[in-house]
Amino acid sequence: MLPHQLNPVIEPQFEAVNEYIINHLHSGVPLVEKIGHYIVESGGKRIRPLLVLLAANAVNYKGKQHVSLAAVIEFIHTATLLHDDVVDNSELRRGNDTANAKWGNAPSVLVGDFLYSRSFQIMVEIGKMDIMAVISNATTIIAEGEVMQLLNARNPDTTEASYMQVILGKTAMLFEAATEVGAILADASKAEQEALRLYGRHIGIAFQIIDDVMDYLSSAEEMGKNVGDDLAEGKATLPLIHAMQHGSEEQRTLIRQAIRKGGLDDLQPIMDIVQSTGSIEYARSIAYAEADKAIEALDALPESSFKQTMIQLADLAVKRSS
Repeated sequence: MLPHQLNPVIEPQFEAVNEYIINHLHSGVPLVEKIGHYIVESGGKRIRPLLVLLAANAVNYKGKQHVSLAAVIEFIHTATLLHDDVVDNSELRRGNDTANAKWGNAPSVLVGDFLYSRSFQIMVEIGKMDIMAVISNATTIIAEGEVMQLLNARNPDTTEASYMQVILGKTAMLFEAATEVGAILADASKAEQEALRLYGRHIGIAFQIIDDVMDYLSSAEEMGKNVGDDLAEGKATLPLIHAMQHGSEEQRTLIRQAIRKGGLDDLQPIMDIVQSTGSIEYARSIAYAEADKAIEALDALPESSFKQTMIQLADLAVKRSS
């Protein structure tokens, strides 16, 4: 079952978001539309826009603007993917060629810019300054997170604290914005807004840690990207940071050298090390703790089917295999 199918009330709203996205990809420049359609139709689960819908419904929103707001979040997410794939020289995403692999770096970056701009056009139409404030702040922090990740590349001395700061910026921030703006749109109480903001933050952190774990477990078919991409890019993610702290001197040296040089020459022995040092289990335990914090944050919300769906979603985020 796909995440949006967990709640029968949400499913038609989710389909309305998909329709809205397609309708708002229109451009007078054919290549913009072509790349835009390619990336948004490439099979993502659309967790972030789903969170907007769930958050708004969980605090009894009765309007329709949550559909366009969910599309805003998906456009921003898609823009970051286009830019990330250029920065990382990625060739595969969600099992398909990346846009930069098909059309080149320049068109991918510029279409990402178009999607950012379109999202802000839609926010102007929604007309809530506090929503614009949350999302503009989030996009700034996301960009900073990406730059931090770039600075940490090929640095085997990256700490767990630094790693957590990066994933809070580059991933969790948009989850957090999605749930917070859903609450703001519904004129929820400050306590409910804060509860939903924290839910988004913690589920976002959990989601990214599991992504990083799967880089050392899954096949390319399961993940929709190449196994070992993080190692190839010299990213010291949580499994590697823990393995360096708990492995032998020989294992630590191998990982440090692999991070410094990038590439996949040592992928299999490093996959064995992260297993033998308990680093996969450790990273999973951190992700599960974050999911528990997300669920705990929902205590401030009234009981509803939407709240229960959000609890299920937190569980799914850490138990998925793709």
